[in-house]
Amino acid sequence: MAKYMKNKFKFVGVSSASRRNQSKPIFDFIKTVKPAEAKNIVADLFDRPEREYQYVAIDAAGKFLKHWRYDDIIWLSQYVTMKSWWDSVDPLRKVFADYVILHEEYKHDVFHLFYGSENFWDRRIAINLQLLAKQKTDLHLLTQAIEYDINTNEFFIQKAIGWSLRDYAKTDATWVKNYLATHKLSKLAVREASKHL
Repeated sequence: MAKYMKNKFKFVGVSSASRRNQSKPIFDFIKTVKPAEAKNIVADLFDRPEREYQYVAIDAAGKFLKHWRYDDIIWLSQYVTMKSWWDSVDPLRKVFADYVILHEEYKHDVFHLFYGSENFWDRRIAINLQLLAKQKTDLHLLTQAIEYDINTNEFFIQKAIGWSLRDYAKTDATWVKNYLATHKLSKLAVREASKHL
């Protein structure tokens, strides 16, 4: 496991299925507490050295989703840039995206927690925040995020740009084709975006 993650983190060595099964009591418990205690649970788990605990922390945050207030989401956003790698950032993205689904009035606010950040992992979330939003995709926010990083050489950013466009192509392939034709994107982003066009 550590080798797969380029030896960036220590691992206990528990499989995903076993980890989720062992975590059920935590998930059941977190649903019964107040936001302050839920934060303590997430913080304690995330702070532990082995990587699986970050996964459990993020899953626990997702289980508490219906109870988070926007101020709590601001608090949770700090974890994007802590112990950052795709395996934590992308699941966190889903937590923020699911929050936006429940509270669409906060879509712009959540987007701007990450857009324009100095940290590219934050910006990856801004680019991919609306994955699977289909017809509800705010194209202004999507293009704003992409064009902010259009010339960024970071692999994980260019991959995110391609991923976001590939996903939206399932809803409006013509729009994506036109976007690719009128914007000079990296070869990686174009390749990813064009996979199903």
